[in-house]
Amino acid sequence: MRQNDLKKVSRVAPTGEADVTDLSSDIRRAEHDDSFIMKRLALEAATLVLAAALLAVAISAHPSRASEQLPALGADVAATSVSGLSSGAYMAGQIEVAHSSQIVGAGIVAGGPFACAETEASKLVPFWPMAVAQNAQQALYKCMKTTLGVPDPKALAERAKELADEGKIDPLSGLAKDNIYLFSGNEDQTVARAVVEAARDFFKDVGVPETNITLVESKGGHAFITEEGGAACGVSAKPYVSDCDYDQAKAILAWIYGPLLASAAEPKGLFIVFDQQAFAKPADGLADEGIVYVPLACASQPGCRVHIALHGCEQSRETVGDDFIKESGYAQVADTNRFVILFPQIKANAINPQGCWDWWGYTDLDYLGKDAPQIAAIWSMVEQLAKSP
Repeated sequence: MRQNDLKKVSRVAPTGEADVTDLSSDIRRAEHDDSFIMKRLALEAATLVLAAALLAVAISAHPSRASEQLPALGADVAATSVSGLSSGAYMAGQIEVAHSSQIVGAGIVAGGPFACAETEASKLVPFWPMAVAQNAQQALYKCMKTTLGVPDPKALAERAKELADEGKIDPLSGLAKDNIYLFSGNEDQTVARAVVEAARDFFKDVGVPETNITLVESKGGHAFITEEGGAACGVSAKPYVSDCDYDQAKAILAWIYGPLLASAAEPKGLFIVFDQQAFAKPADGLADEGIVYVPLACASQPGCRVHIALHGCEQSRETVGDDFIKESGYAQVADTNRFVILFPQIKANAINPQGCWDWWGYTDLDYLGKDAPQIAAIWSMVEQLAKSP
């Protein structure tokens, strides 16, 4: 699928494929060897502090860079929505719940319920190195696989209520009118269908009407599904975009907002590279640059809706280039339906080698609320897009 190139408005250092860690063989061994799990967790806990220190040194040595400012477009912040694949799906759920008074819906592709990875031990003893290792184990074996059991939606709904009562997220009543789209691919061996079903049940338990929730179970691997573009249907590999003759981008937006006009054959707007560091602190894990797609109609007339589209692990620009951004289909839908599409980006590092969004606490154990580092950074971007031009 041919699309127009990114509009580069400032100097950008070249990006390449990240050196990522393949955990698949370890996972298979660990599922059958409890001692291996404990040894690995001990090693992770012992090295995390050192990794954090090394990361801080690397960040301080990173040269400053000048990038385009994210534009002020007068977008309608109260009509914002969010979607994501895998770790992006978990982050989409966190943003949906945290900002439910302004978010109108979410698309959860191969993701589980809010707060799934948070362990009881991490809340009782919030010592970051050990807590994040415990959360990572639960993320792998309860929120992706179900080796440790299926997530408990009712318990997680209670956790959301606690956070709302503490003022860390919006009141759960804000979810009552939202629309939730979920997807589980028939060939997905990374996130079990039972985990996605738990996400569906979580949203029911926090007050989203059952009629506002859809769970699509269809052909596809662990990938964002397209009508045209990407790898063959059923493939679960980079760039995690898969051609299954299904326009998932349009399906998500139509479920959230209602009937849409036909998508453009080719996007006519601008893919703008912008400076993300204006919205984040060095340790938040965001890449130097993000992308926003602005249709010509949204550049000239305020009031467009913002959709936040979150990549999965090993799917950022750093790793797969512009494949997710340009092949997902979001830009074509945006052109004819007045959507601005925000594509925030995560960078890989020693603590997060696969470039995942934080859904287990690697940036901070307070990673679920509105003030969580990555949620706060993304919402600041939305607020910038909503400013008057």
